[in-house]
Amino acid sequence: MAKDNTVITVIRPMPPKASSSRDACLVVINGVDLGKKYNLSQDSTVVGRSSKVDIQIDEDAISRNHAVIENDGEEILIRDLKSTNGTYVNDRPIEERTLRDGDQVKIGRTIFKFLSGSNVEASYHDEIYRLTTTDGLTQVYNKRFFLQEMEREMSRCLRYQRDLSLIMLDIDHFKPVNDTYGHLAGDHILKQCAQRIVASIRRDDIFARYGGEEFILLLPEIEREHAVKTAEKIRTTIENEPFTFDNVDIPITLSLGVADIAEYVERGGGGDGDPASQEVNPFAFIKLADDRLYQAKEQGRNRVVWQ
Repeated sequence: MAKDNTVITVIRPMPPKASSSRDACLVVINGVDLGKKYNLSQDSTVVGRSSKVDIQIDEDAISRNHAVIENDGEEILIRDLKSTNGTYVNDRPIEERTLRDGDQVKIGRTIFKFLSGSNVEASYHDEIYRLTTTDGLTQVYNKRFFLQEMEREMSRCLRYQRDLSLIMLDIDHFKPVNDTYGHLAGDHILKQCAQRIVASIRRDDIFARYGGEEFILLLPEIEREHAVKTAEKIRTTIENEPFTFDNVDIPITLSLGVADIAEYVERGGGGDGDPASQEVNPFAFIKLADDRLYQAKEQGRNRVVWQ
């Protein structure tokens, strides 16, 4: 009787899809059409203010034919078309440059992120998720995400009677800066200011753009005295080094207001005086710091107010 033969079939994994420059795209990460994707599959894509270009951006700071993106099937190159305000890649002005995955392209006040690689769709969806938590211009957390995190931290600190402090900060005389140097300079200052602050705080701190030129910083496990020192450090960091845009130095100062969770409880955050029984009301806590920020403005700006 013949023996049964066992046949073993080896299933080889499919090779990854080859990367092609025809799959590349730009995603708006700061601007009116936030999250919109523009495919770069054609040989030439013109960006500008004119209604006849491929990617139209209706901004005064953008030339009618501002820049062109060329795709030869192997690499993608961006070239400035002698625009009035220039084309920037990763915050540097360019005349011509080959784009790499993750590069940020700024044209006027609109910022695009360049995506390439073997799975552009996955990268695109990851980028859209990231946009739900971060501010496209400054790359720090946005207000919506901050409020979610603040509610969670307040609940934890009230339950376990832990320290928690809050700093509201605002760029002084920001409108005159925009009026004098232009909105592109204002955007540059917002972004650089945020980056300097991020470099001077802890990894566990939660920092966000709250709106316009106003930022907010949550300090878990930090009492008010230490928070005041942090606020003063931030103030001097910004004051001591002017911001440079288009070879012009622009001095910037901050006004800051500080509050802590103990004061929130003392002011009757919603409970009966027992910290663990307090209601979690982020806006009531924010108002304490915001009132101090207003006082800093009233007292002459470029200062920290905490009481």
